[in-house]
Amino acid sequence: MQSERLEDGVRRITAPNPSPMTFTGTQTYLIGEGEVVVIDPGPAMEAHLRAILGALEPGERVAQILVTHSHLDHSPLARPLAEATGAPVLAAGPSDWGRSAVMRALADAGGLGGGEGVDESFAPDTQIKEGDNVEGAWGRIDVLATPGHMANHLSFAWNGTLFSGDLVMGWSTSLVSPPDGDMTAFLASTTRLAARDDRVYYPGHGEPIPDPQDRANALIAHRKKREAQIMAALEDLGPSTASELARAIYTDVAPALLRAAERNVLAHLIDLTEKSATLPESEIAANARFALR
Repeated sequence: MQSERLEDGVRRITAPNPSPMTFTGTQTYLIGEGEVVVIDPGPAMEAHLRAILGALEPGERVAQILVTHSHLDHSPLARPLAEATGAPVLAAGPSDWGRSAVMRALADAGGLGGGEGVDESFAPDTQIKEGDNVEGAWGRIDVLATPGHMANHLSFAWNGTLFSGDLVMGWSTSLVSPPDGDMTAFLASTTRLAARDDRVYYPGHGEPIPDPQDRANALIAHRKKREAQIMAALEDLGPSTASELARAIYTDVAPALLRAAERNVLAHLIDLTEKSATLPESEIAANARFALR
């Protein structure tokens, strides 16, 4: 777990938590020299905490800890790192923060499932929001609200780069799992990033993305294609659950990833219902049947 220098002022440490959902592991980034910012400390692994502290040069100190979102592979190490360094933890809010009205209602109603991998105990020292910036010896980091993968998801812009968390990655599309994930918000956030002029994305998993606008636009096109497939499958199959639709559409997905595919389909169905394109036969739930309007 050696740190890698990606460019002047940016170092990366990969956490030892590879999996089908995390690829080679969660990427922790250090911005600056001397006085540094840590983005996404990662999972609760003592070895990774030692690696972050070991990446600091003599005389360097961690001044701020930023968290893109509070999934278990990104945020749990924030508190131990804060205790070790004295640096505050900055994020949009706790794990149930920022949900849309429909997602709050779904969460309150219960029975939806989801919430996989959420750091329920996460609480930042300081809440930050769209338009805020974090300034120091590293310069200025601009805060962007980019909900979708999770309601409290932020991205961070610095010196022409964008730390995109799990919203935009090069190796895979993002999981959007209600009530924490919201497809309507995901599409809006990704569309917004595609209109920016960032020169590279540093994602939460996988390698840097040197063609960020192309990648963001490709993800939008992928979601629109998936939406069309869901509509076509509903026309062919009639009222169906997210599970039934996922099995009809994701014919080439490994069994271990089918559960994530079902959650993405459910997110699309909720978005389509909000757009008045589909209608659940009962209350929205993980096993609800949806039909075309």
